[in-house]
Amino acid sequence: MPGPSTELVQQLYRTPPDRFVAARDAAVAEARRAGDATTARQLARLRRPTVAAWLVNLLAIRRPELVADLVQLADALRTAQRELRGPRLRELSAQRRAVVGALVVEVRKLAAAEPEAPPAGRLPLAEVEATLNAAFSDAEVAEQVRAGRLLRAASYAGFGEVPRPQLRLITGDEEEQEEERPARRPGTQRERPEAASRTDRTTSRTDRAAERAEQAERAAQRAARAERARRRRALDRELGRAQADQERVEAELTEATAQEQDGVAVLDGIEAELAELERRRAVAEQDLSRAKLARRAAERAVTSARRRAGEVEAAIEALAAEEGDADAGVGAAD
Repeated sequence: MPGPSTELVQQLYRTPPDRFVAARDAAVAEARRAGDATTARQLARLRRPTVAAWLVNLLAIRRPELVADLVQLADALRTAQRELRGPRLRELSAQRRAVVGALVVEVRKLAAAEPEAPPAGRLPLAEVEATLNAAFSDAEVAEQVRAGRLLRAASYAGFGEVPRPQLRLITGDEEEQEEERPARRPGTQRERPEAASRTDRTTSRTDRAAERAEQAERAAQRAARAERARRRRALDRELGRAQADQERVEAELTEATAQEQDGVAVLDGIEAELAELERRRAVAEQDLSRAKLARRAAERAVTSARRRAGEVEAAIEALAAEEGDADAGVGAAD
């Protein structure tokens, strides 16, 4: 399918934003002169990027290998996040911070080499960093960054490692084993059940108190285990709700992004139509101006011709009068 070449599009997106529209319109005019209406139409739809987006595009075009590493790391990080691999996620997150920091430094260097770039103190590096971080959580943003066709900075506040409490799973078997574990008093030996009545009669008051303390301790341990199990269930429910909310808002974000892109496409088409109408209006105004000048010249010519015709008619009338007078004088002489 015909259309603008990748080199031409990259050349336009390397152009600083304040000169983008002029460069794009010149490319559109060149395509029209060449009779390539499809290329002209597609070029006319290209929109001017913001300064932050231009800097990211410049990075993708000048240093594609660095952006390719970012996209690869972003894929690995999203995979680790979906699979909830904690150690791997922390390792990749550390790499992400290092890569983004290095890319921001590289953007600063590229901007310093551009004569029309803003001064270093006015570079929107925070927006550049936010866009690069968004590429790690949004595959669509990552692809726009890689292609060097970004129109505006992006951000994603919801991305990041989710701290999870360190939970220990307690099974029913473990509880039964805990309950069945024989209780031993220091310095004593557990007695057989059939001798319990005799032991109760001979056990001292101190031993009974120690046994009650041990029973209370076991009861406290069971209560603590039950409380931990209750908290674990509550946290599991909360995690389920949080994950459902995350999926919902991510779906809403995807839908909103698609709607935004559709709106951008419609607006681009309208802007292209407006540009064509403005061009046609300028041509029509020139034609009208020439027509007005021609009419005024014709009016002056008509006025001059009428004046000349009147003068000739007056001369003819004067000559006729002289001839009449002459004829009358001849008649009287006769």
